[in-house]
Amino acid sequence: MTNVLRAKNIILFLLSIALLSASCKVASKTGSVNKNGAVLIYNVNVINVKNGDILKNKAILIKKNIIEAIDDYSALQSKADYAEKIDAGGRYAIPGLWDMHMHIEEESLVEDNLALLPVYIAYGITTMRDCASDLGMQVLDWRNEINNGKLFGPRIFTAGRKLEGMHTMWKGAMEIANEKDLNEKLDSLTSFKVDFIKITENTLAGDLFLKAVIESKKRGFKVSGHVPIDLSIKDLADARFSSIEHASYLIRLGSDEDETIRELKADTLSRADANKQYFKNFDQQKAVEGYKMLARKNVAICPTLIGGKQLAYLDEDDHHNDAYLQYLSKRFKKNYSWRINRQSTDTKEQIQQRKNNYELIAKQIPYLQSSGMLILAGTDAAALNSFIYPGLALHQELVLFQKAGLAPLAALQSATINGAKFMGVDDSLGYVEPGKIADILLLNRNPLEDISATQDIFAVMKSGIYYNRKALDSLLETAKQKSIELDAKRGD
Repeated sequence: MTNVLRAKNIILFLLSIALLSASCKVASKTGSVNKNGAVLIYNVNVINVKNGDILKNKAILIKKNIIEAIDDYSALQSKADYAEKIDAGGRYAIPGLWDMHMHIEEESLVEDNLALLPVYIAYGITTMRDCASDLGMQVLDWRNEINNGKLFGPRIFTAGRKLEGMHTMWKGAMEIANEKDLNEKLDSLTSFKVDFIKITENTLAGDLFLKAVIESKKRGFKVSGHVPIDLSIKDLADARFSSIEHASYLIRLGSDEDETIRELKADTLSRADANKQYFKNFDQQKAVEGYKMLARKNVAICPTLIGGKQLAYLDEDDHHNDAYLQYLSKRFKKNYSWRINRQSTDTKEQIQQRKNNYELIAKQIPYLQSSGMLILAGTDAAALNSFIYPGLALHQELVLFQKAGLAPLAALQSATINGAKFMGVDDSLGYVEPGKIADILLLNRNPLEDISATQDIFAVMKSGIYYNRKALDSLLETAKQKSIELDAKRGD
C-alpha cells in the first residue's frame, strides 16, 4: 500500500468515526434512547401503506430496533413504564423512505459523499439502492460499516461496480469483451457480496448484455440496468431481467421494437434516428400491452423522472439559488456542468422536443401502475447528474408521480414497501407494523391527501433511534459546514 493510499484510508477512518460520534450525540440530544432501548411514540396516526388505512390516535412501542406493538396508549402504557415517551401530537407515521436508484460516485469526492450520508437521514431516506460507480468498493465497505453500527447513514443495498463493454465512458465499470470476461467479473462481484448486478449499455452489445443477464440470474442475483439499442425489452423480460432503470426505455414498447432493431442491425437506421423514431411512432395502447407483459414476467420499473425533468426544463428553472446547494462542495457542484454544457447549444426546437419527450414519459406512470408493474421510486442522484439533490430529489420524484396522475398512496408505496419487496426484505422492512425494524417518519401532514407532505418531516427514526427536528437540522448544518471546510481545504 502506498503512503498516499495509507494516508487516505486513515483520513476516511477518522472522518467516519467523527460522523458516527456526531450521530450518537444527536441521538442523545433527542432523549429517545435509554438504557432499556425502548421508545413509546403516542398520539400518532399510523398509515398502513398496503391499503391506505389509518390507525388513528395510536401508540407505537419500539424495543431496541424492533416495533413490538401498535395499540391504544392505555394498553401499552403499563408495558412501557421504562420507555422514553414521545408525544407525536396527532402527526402521521409512515415507513422510512427508500431511494431505489442513486449513485455514490467519483473518486475525487469520497469525503463529499461520506458527508452526504447523514443528509439522506435528515430527508427521511432510511434505505437506498446504490446502482454502481467507480467508488463501488468503498460503498461496499460503507454498507458493511453502517450495518455493523460503525458508520451513520441509510441502509445501503449496492451493486458495487457495473458490468459494461470495453472502453466505456463509465469510470470504474467492469469491462467485458466475451463470456470468459463475463464469468471472471461475475466471480469477482460474487466474492464482493454485492446485493444485485447492474448492467449498462454504453459499449456493451446486446448479445453479450443478454448473456450477462442470464448468467447473473443463474447465480441467484437480481439484475437491473439499461436496455441496449440492439436488444428488445421482451428478450430481457424473457431472460428474467429484474428491473429496468429509467422509464424512457419503455417508450420503445409503443412501436414495433423488433422492426427497429432489424433496421439497426442492417445499418439502415442510426441509433439517434432509432430513438427519435420510438417517440415519433409511439402508440399508447401498444405500450400498455407491453407493460402488462412486463408485469406478468415480474419486471419492475424505476422511472427516475426527476433527472429528465431537470434537464428538459433548464431554460425555465433557475437552480443557482437552490437552498440545497449549501450542502454541496464546489468540487461536487462542478460535476453538474458536463450535462449542462452538452445542451448549451441546443436550438429552441431541440429544447421543446426534450420537454415533449419528458412529458410523454411522465404520462406513462399511471399506465405502469394500472398494468401491475412494480414501480420503484428512485432519483439517479449522483455527482454527475445535474440538480438531482441527494435526499431531496426523492420527494420531488414522488411529487412528479402525483402530478403525472398517480394516487398519493401508490406514490408512497413506490418509496416504501415496493423497494422492500423488490430487495426481498419486506419481512423486516417497508412497513410500520409489529415485528418490523423501526424505520419510521413522523410527518406533520397526511401524505395520502398530498404526497408533498413527505417533505414536512417532524422526526425520523432509523433502526429504533429517534431524531427530532432539531437533531435533523443539526445533521443538515453539519453537512453545510463540511462543504465549507472541504472548499477551504482544497482552495476552491
